[in-house]
Amino acid sequence: MRDIRSLPTVVLAAGFLACGASFATAADHVGHAAPPVQVAQNTSTAEDDVNDPFEPINRVIFEFIQAAETMVLRPLSEFYVGLVAPPVREAIGNILDNLRTPVILAKDILQGESDRAFTTTERFVINTTVGFAGIVDRATEWGIPKHDEDFGQTLAVWGIDEMFYLVLPIFGPSSPRDAVGRLVVDPFFDPLSLYLDNIDEDEARYAMMGVRALDAYSGVMDDLA
Repeated sequence: MRDIRSLPTVVLAAGFLACGASFATAADHVGHAAPPVQVAQNTSTAEDDVNDPFEPINRVIFEFIQAAETMVLRPLSEFYVGLVAPPVREAIGNILDNLRTPVILAKDILQGESDRAFTTTERFVINTTVGFAGIVDRATEWGIPKHDEDFGQTLAVWGIDEMFYLVLPIFGPSSPRDAVGRLVVDPFFDPLSLYLDNIDEDEARYAMMGVRALDAYSGVMDDLA
């Protein structure tokens, strides 16, 4: 295993914030009625208090994530948007979406969603071939929309409750159910990440994480301003 201290600081910072780019703004996606800032307000109900037993710790972690976003992720994303032309950014996003297809397909199958699994496979075949390795989202142009899945959703389908509110370092708002999916299970369904890890290409793996972070955050940062 190579020493990751040899990575450029920019790649490391963006890499460690890779999932935070999307999860720091995804409270609605994980099924919470209010973002973490609101959880700490005096207007929270008794039910909110029960669902957030680690509120003091969650608040500290969330404030750290906000600081990292302000000092690292937003400046990098603004530089990325200013440096890379919109058509190139769109192509990068399409490639990243296409590379994530095996992860989504696995979740479709585990959830028993045969129609979605077929659509995911169809999109991958189309975009990998006539979409030039995913550069062009030809499937969407042809009326085959994309969708996203995570293992937390799969566990929910299996009847596992999210339990309580939890803010993870770097990854942001979550729950024990979603944390297991994102930190333990999801990485094993990403063939590219597994391949890079197996051949000790840590630099490439962290660089890919960084690009994913920049791509995800740059698309929503104006809404977060």
